[in-house]
Formats: sequence, C-alpha cells, structure tokens
Amino acid sequence: MDRKSIIHEPEYGNKAEAFEAFDDIPTNPNLSNTIGDVINARYGRRDVLRGMLGVSATTALFGTSALVAPGEAAAATASRYVFDELTWGNDERHHIADGYSADVLLRWGDPITADAPDFDVMNQTAAAQLKQFGYNNDYVGFWPLNDDPSRGVLCVNHEYTNEEVMFPGLGRQDRAGFEGMTKELVDIEMAAHGGTVVEIAKGADGKWALVKDSALNRRVTASTTAMSFSGPAAGHDRLKTSADPTGTTVIGTINNCAGGMTPWGTYLMAEENFHGYFWTDVVDADGNPDISEQPEAASMKRYGVPGRWYAWGQYHDRFNIDKEPNEPNRFGYIVEVDPFNPDATPIKHTALGRFRHEGAETTIASDGRLVIYSGDDNRFDYQYKWVSAAAVTEENSVFGSSLLSEGTLYVARFDADGTVDWMPLIHGYGPLTAENGFNSQADIAIDTRMAADLLGATPMDRPEDAQPRGDGTAYIMLTNNSRRQADQVDAANPRAESRFGHIIEIKEDGGNHAATQGTWSILVLCGDPEIAEVGAQWNPETSENGWFGSPDNCAIDTDGRLWISTDQGTGWGRTGKSDGLYALETEGDLRGHSKLFFRCPVGGELCGPYFTPDSETLFLAVQHPGTDGTKDLKGFERDSTFEDPATRWPDFDPNMPPRPSVVVVTKDGGGKIAV
Repeated sequence: MDRKSIIHEPEYGNKAEAFEAFDDIPTNPNLSNTIGDVINARYGRRDVLRGMLGVSATTALFGTSALVAPGEAAAATASRYVFDELTWGNDERHHIADGYSADVLLRWGDPITADAPDFDVMNQTAAAQLKQFGYNNDYVGFWPLNDDPSRGVLCVNHEYTNEEVMFPGLGRQDRAGFEGMTKELVDIEMAAHGGTVVEIAKGADGKWALVKDSALNRRVTASTTAMSFSGPAAGHDRLKTSADPTGTTVIGTINNCAGGMTPWGTYLMAEENFHGYFWTDVVDADGNPDISEQPEAASMKRYGVPGRWYAWGQYHDRFNIDKEPNEPNRFGYIVEVDPFNPDATPIKHTALGRFRHEGAETTIASDGRLVIYSGDDNRFDYQYKWVSAAAVTEENSVFGSSLLSEGTLYVARFDADGTVDWMPLIHGYGPLTAENGFNSQADIAIDTRMAADLLGATPMDRPEDAQPRGDGTAYIMLTNNSRRQADQVDAANPRAESRFGHIIEIKEDGGNHAATQGTWSILVLCGDPEIAEVGAQWNPETSENGWFGSPDNCAIDTDGRLWISTDQGTGWGRTGKSDGLYALETEGDLRGHSKLFFRCPVGGELCGPYFTPDSETLFLAVQHPGTDGTKDLKGFERDSTFEDPATRWPDFDPNMPPRPSVVVVTKDGGGKIAV
C-alpha cells in the first residue's frame, strides 16, 4: 500500500494513525534472517504460534511456576510489586490503583515562564506557544536540585501535533491536502514541538507544582533553538545548507519521542520520525513523492524522506528537499541539553548515529565506560548501543562531554543459539569502506541504517525503548510488526503479523554493559493468552487485567523492578484495553507476571515513565488523549475533532479540547511506589 492510499483509508481517524500505518511499510531492504526467524529457530515456530512452548523453553521463559497450577506459585512467591491491581477497560478518564493519587502537573498550553500569557485555545499564537508547555508530551526526565528530592528540574519531550483536535474548525489536514493550513498555524505547530525544561517543587501538602518564576524554565523548539553538531559528521559537506554553509549549526529539533538523562544530569532528546516533516513539490502520477532526481536519493529512500506529514515545507524552505536536499541529514540524532544552563547551546551528537531514535537510556558499565541503548523505531530496523572510549570521571561528567563523541556505536545481531553480537559501526570494518559508499566515519554517522544493513544486523519488530539495569541486563521493547510475513520470522521476532509485540531480555557478558557479546531470551510474548493463535506467553499467575499489547517505554525503579508503558495506537480495539502502565516481574518463579497500575483516557498513549531517586514520585506522560481508535469506544464510535472529542481530559471543560499532560503519581500518605 502506498502513502496516498493509506492517507485516504477510512479506518484511520486522525493524521497520526494514518502515518503510523504508513510507517509500517519497511524501508529496510535486508529482510532475511529477521528477529522472527531467529526466535523460531531457537524456540520452534509451531510451538510459539500455538502459544505453547516445550518444557525446557517454558521454564527458561517463566521459571518453574509455569509448570504448576495457577495459585501455587503465588503461594510460594509474593509479588515484588505491592499494590492492588487495577481493573482493565477504556473510558474518558484516567485511573490509578487504589491507594495512589495521579495529579495533573502540566498541560499543553500551560504558561511555564513568569512572562508567559495564559492559554487561549481559541486565539493561539506561536509567540505564546514558545512560552507555554508544548504538545504531545512523551519522554519525561527528572534531576534533583542540590540533592533535594523535593525540588528538581523536569525535562519533557514534545513529539508531534494533532491538528484535528488542536485547532478549532480545522479537521484532518493530510486528507485535505493541507488546504486549511497557514503559515501562522504551521509556526504554532513548530513552537509546540521540541521540549520543555522547568523547575518543580513539592509543597507542604505533598503535591508537586511548577516553580513559575524559575530562571531554568524554557522551551526547546523546532523553530527557534539554535544547536551545534559534534562528532564525525560535524562540518561535513552533507550537513551544509544555504543557511549553514559550515555544516556546524542547525535550528531546532523535531519528533522528540523517548530520551534519557546522562549520569551527570544533562537531558538527551531522541529525534525519531524526522522524515515525516520534509516536503517535496515533485510527485509521481499516483501523487507520491518522486525523489529519483535527488542527489541524496538512496539515503532518502532508506530513511523514508520526504514523508510530507506536515505542511512545513510549503512555508519554510529548509523543510523542502527541492530547495535544501541536505536538511534531512541534519535530523535523526541524539540532542544533549543542559537543563541547568539556559544559555548553553544544545548539541546534536552525530557519533551516536542517525536513525529514528527511540530513547537514549544511559548506564555506566562495570568497566566505568558510558553506555547508551537506543532502538530504531521502524518495522524491520535495528537495535543499537553506544560505548564511550573513556571511563566516566568527575572531570568528563559535564555537558558536551567527549563521552558522547568519542567511542563506538554498535548494532545488534541476535542469533538462534541465544547469543547477541554487538557489531561495531567503524569505517574500514568489514564492508564499511569507500567501495561500498562509506568514505569516512562521517558517512557512517549520517547513513547509520545503511551501514548496519551491510553488517547483517537483525531486523526487529519495531525496537522502541531499551532500559539497562546495573547488573548488565537490558530490556528491549518490541512494540509490534503487523507487516512481518510467515517466511520472515526468526528466533528473536517469532510471530508473523505480530500485532502485540514482545520484550527481549539481554544479559551482557560478565555483567558488563560495554561487552560486545551477550545472551538473549524472551521475557514475554504480548497479547491475550486466552487466544491460542495469538501465541502470547505470560506467567500463568497473570490475570486478565495484567496482560498487555504493544510495549513501548519502560523504566527500572531504584529496587531494580521493571515497569512498562504501552502504545497500541488504533489497535487498542483488539484488546479492549486503554494504554497504561504495568509492573512486570523479571526474576524467580513469577518471571513474566504482569499487573496493571495505571490506565489512560481513551485515545491516549502512556509515555514516560520516570521515578524520582527516592521512588516516592512517578512521572507519567499522557499524549494525544481522545485521538487514537475513538471509533472503537462504545457510545462514541466516531473520529474525534476539536469541537467533538471522545474526551475532554483532563479539564472536562466544554470549551476546551483534550490536552496532553504530565501526571504525577504519589502514594496516599507518602512512601515508595508499590512497596
């Protein structure tokens, strides 16, 4: 299916749904020996598809509890997550487990600076939005100020915008050829992208609030924030444009999905679906972009440029590849922001590679080096990690550290024998030579996907967030891949038409996250375990409330416990469950046991999650409430619009549309979450 036909499919109720479906079409030409093939070779395709594994594989996944009657394991081993499980469902409100409060902290449009105007949804301006909380909050990070757990800096990504519920009277713009868009509306969208940095504090009542007069409060946007490049691609000819003939500076960051915090407290923003923001006026007979005459055609094809998801290129030349063919090469990186110094210029670290970064989760390896895990969130793309050349020291634990520019980027190959090999993306290594189009390390940094293709990395089922734990374990979220065919399954991606995703656990050799080899296993195969053809695998103690689909973001709390948030998109109708936050056991007889803790209002995706260092506060981000799959909400059963949304969460004001918001979770009466 091509881009034009997807846009006009009636099943997609908003632009985000349509282009998520478009993104299902892989750009990777290397579809042999995918992760599904590897999983099937390791565990047996027929057993996986039947939802039944052999004794040895079952105990490897879930321990001996999988071989005893339900209830016996619970009697022998108590859950490490102490809370009464929430009941599943989907409605216009958010819900939290008994004994906890979930308070809205920041909403789209909230003023974040002392001079910011109040939010006026009927009279939005770009100037106002630049001083107000942005749209579609995704990653959330927190860093205490002066070691005070009750005061700190909150860092939030703003991934994209939904015009149909953001602007009055506009409706779906992609279906209408963006006829209703104006430069003024485009500029508001650009101002709503990027990130927010604010100071927050806990009051005497135990509630968190914005410190509105803090000098730290600011927006990082697609339209106004100047950034520099570091690493091998900085200054390269392929990064030079008419606005930046040196190839060393760029304005803005876009589609910031997940992210991370460095061990020294700087904020990492991952640029994910950057391809969707670029435009061309050249189309073929079917109305699809024609890049055949573009000088960067091969690279553009591999990255899906131009997506034409937005009308930005009609008003800003730098987003039109006909006028600035190098501009796409300046996006798709990890951006470092110093939250403690508003005057510090953010840095795009090209050494960490250019792809659709989902997350930048950091850890310090047992040998002292910095390690960053990041997935490439596209069907059949790859899992990466960065290992610094030097160990982390007090001297180099600073903003702009060489730890983010000097080191090695690796891509993963998952083998059927249960090993994972991290292959270095280094110029001159194997096929990464001039003969194959890589003239220097700069070309590898710019065309990371194409370099990983040549190395034979394992195509994955949409690798999203990856969370390292201090003991050398990492958890990889594989959201779904409905495009995977039966002949494309492998050991690490075992199901054709995988609509529910799975989670892989990596154990790095020697417990060292910097190791170049390790072992892997499946933690859970997601979906409804009662439907055999789904092939789901959960610990048998998991209740009907606890299983989930489409794992996306994740977090590990101070007790080493894994928490999973979900992003089902339009697919929530297949489960009947809203997106939410789940506590997932990773050890012992309850390995693979999941419990529901929080759920979103209809149409919303849960992002974050992030714990304060004392584990007494949990930050969650609910983005695009009232948009995805609203046709499946009983009693509503139509597409949401600004005037007629499926929910008006969180304000429930008849004059206000739904607003993406950050939620603060605390335990009633105080104390650590789920303890």
